[in-house]
Amino acid sequence: MQKLLRIKPLATGTTLLAFMVWLVAPLLYAQAPKGYAIGDPVVDFRLKTTDDRSIGLNDYRGQKGLIVVFTSNHCPFSKAYEDRILALDRRFASQGYPVLAIMPNDPAAYEDDSFDRMKARARDKGYTFSYAIDETQAVAQAFGATRTPQIFVLKQTNGQFTLQYMGTIDDNPQDAGSVQRRYVEEAVGNLLAGRPVQTPITRPIGCVIKWKGM
Repeated sequence: MQKLLRIKPLATGTTLLAFMVWLVAPLLYAQAPKGYAIGDPVVDFRLKTTDDRSIGLNDYRGQKGLIVVFTSNHCPFSKAYEDRILALDRRFASQGYPVLAIMPNDPAAYEDDSFDRMKARARDKGYTFSYAIDETQAVAQAFGATRTPQIFVLKQTNGQFTLQYMGTIDDNPQDAGSVQRRYVEEAVGNLLAGRPVQTPITRPIGCVIKWKGM
């Protein structure tokens, strides 16, 4: 069963506004595609990255797996988790589980989510991973992503990627120093040890994805 997280009150300002959006987000679940279930094979895709390349799952076939992060520039939750996403890549890329960040929002909804702003963000923050734009939103829909940030950990076996974990990064978006459960780290650690993921689903914590035409 999916485990629900108890989240402490967030700070005021833009983070509080994002938290309010998070509270009403369940009302929008019916509008989002179902997406992959744990154990499902993931279909390959091609997306444009901020360094003007085209990237997809086939580019990671030499890896043990992949940490797919749907994130965005404007979302306060994405900003709060940014350093932790960088830390995930620093820790696990060398062990065969690099990060791939994907921006799924309609850029017309948020200027900060434009491709030019994505390029600037990746450069200014020194992203060590690829940052791609999901221009058609087809990849986010296929995964069933609903928020940013939202994580999907994939395992690669004989060239086929399967979904092993989906949800949030950890249990404390507002204070990295007070985290009790590091769900993505636990999931990748389980997979590296050859064990099934003990907590394969958690509730994502973040801003609702802005779909085109909505």
